Amino acid sequence: MNPPVTAGADRLLTPAEVASLFHVDPKTVTRWAQSGKISSIRTLGGHRRYRASEVYALLGQPVPNSSPHS
Repeated sequence: MNPPVTAGADRLLTPAEVASLFHVDPKTVTRWAQSGKISSIRTLGGHRRYRASEVYALLGQPVPNSSPHS
């Protein structure tokens, strides 16, 4: 069963997606989450996901509209 796809600020990003935005390694993103610099959500499988709204706020950028139905 796949998680629902959400758009914009409600979208959840993978560690690799966040790392790409910050130009760092995904392990660095995990360390940020462990130290409380960025909050994460755990999936049922135990994987970390990050709210796009928080990530883009840290970048100082608006959340892009990535809705597939736009």
